[in-house]
Amino acid sequence: MAFPIFLRGLSPDLVHIPLNRVPLLMIRPYVVTIHDMANLFYEQGISPLHMHLRRYRFRRGLLRAKRVIAVSEATRRDAETYLGVPPHSIRTVYNAPDPAFVAHGGADRQEQRRIMERYQIEYPFLLYAAISAATRTCRGWWRRSPWCADQLAAHPVYKDLRLVIIGDTISQYPAVRQTVIKSRVEHLVRFLDLCPSRPCVAFTNPRRAFVFPSRYEGFGLPPLEAMACGAPVVTSNVSSLPEVAGDAAVLVNPRTFSTSRAVSRRHCWTKLCAPN
Repeated sequence: MAFPIFLRGLSPDLVHIPLNRVPLLMIRPYVVTIHDMANLFYEQGISPLHMHLRRYRFRRGLLRAKRVIAVSEATRRDAETYLGVPPHSIRTVYNAPDPAFVAHGGADRQEQRRIMERYQIEYPFLLYAAISAATRTCRGWWRRSPWCADQLAAHPVYKDLRLVIIGDTISQYPAVRQTVIKSRVEHLVRFLDLCPSRPCVAFTNPRRAFVFPSRYEGFGLPPLEAMACGAPVVTSNVSSLPEVAGDAAVLVNPRTFSTSRAVSRRHCWTKLCAPN
């Protein structure tokens, strides 16, 4: 309520709202950016009334906007299909990775070695940048990881392959760790509660594969950041991720990431993680 009053005192010609939370009394004209619609599609534990009010506020803010910026064509289609936003009022403007990822192109070998020693990582690994939806995204991994580990047991390099999950909000979502423990694959997974750019750049480099089989992303910045560092990427073939990855990543269906395809996945991951 206070923000629109504050804006009236400024008498702006135009206001840009960089996230899809538009105050109910927002002054016009304004432009709003939609980053994703996950809170309308995947939110759990809230009442139908609360969800209806959330959808109403979301839709109202977009319909009253002079222009709506969608960060991908997938997000644009969702806004048109599920919220009825007129196509002529939406423009697609893609996100971009932080220049730090592009500038480094991966950290130098000395820095990589120092960070690996700090966290005592002496084994090959796949990297995943965790988010609040990690439990939903990765639940299938935990069930199938023992099977994949058995298939790699005889490999001279990747018999000790692990999944390293980094993120500065992991501690806020204990359900992620609980899911790993219940699936009895905690010996295959390493959690690192960090996400500053320098260590993240060091973890993401051409010698390690970045995996991101998310079921929904408004844009999907982590795979793009990994590619900016030169890392091979495995990501989903749904929502906006094919737009982000193009033909520069291995695309998989996160809903059918099953053991029937594990052999081909094993060869893909072995190739992706190879030092050469």
